[in-house]
Amino acid sequence: MGARAAATLSNYGLHTVGDVADTPQLTLQRLLGARPGHTLHERAHGHDTTTVGPTPTPTPASMSSEHHFDRDELDPAQHRRALLALADDLGARLRSSGQIAADVTLTVRYTDASSTRRSRTLPEPTQHTVLLARTAYTPYDSLGLQRARVRSITLLADALRADDRATRQRKRQAARDRSRRRPGPGPLRVQTVLSRRPGHHRGSPGKPHFRASGREATS
Repeated sequence: MGARAAATLSNYGLHTVGDVADTPQLTLQRLLGARPGHTLHERAHGHDTTTVGPTPTPTPASMSSEHHFDRDELDPAQHRRALLALADDLGARLRSSGQIAADVTLTVRYTDASSTRRSRTLPEPTQHTVLLARTAYTPYDSLGLQRARVRSITLLADALRADDRATRQRKRQAARDRSRRRPGPGPLRVQTVLSRRPGHHRGSPGKPHFRASGREATS
């Protein structure tokens, strides 16, 4: 009941629930209007017909995945392997929840407990592993961590919203996710070239292909 309705009832000497319960329904309807008067009359007599449904589960505005190295890691190739595994994990979780992300945020924590954070907006909102990884590599490369002692890397998918597009890309990725859960000789591995300098060709020394499976990456 709003403040205006309460003031109206007070002007007519109706100050308590008992006062309202003793007032005929038609009188309440003349004072407040047909529907408000009927509702107030029912509630004053202990009748509440409001339908209560299950509380909807709130959709997270973001989700993150973190990789802790077993030791302080200086190797940029290991950093990039971890980033690929994190993007793979986030992509699978986004697809299973039917969401897409518009931004990614990279957080790198160092041995001295300091950290660096960089964010990038995706070319378009996505749940696709490769696009998430490519976007995450951009802020990582900008940090220039050739000899930095890295303790952990966190990748956060932000500005989430429901994915209402049944694209071929989404269906292919969902099929890959399902295949990982099937029993068999081993999980399907996501394979991608993490980096390649101009002039280097597939199989060139120093630029191997890395594979990531699940949350951890292996070479």
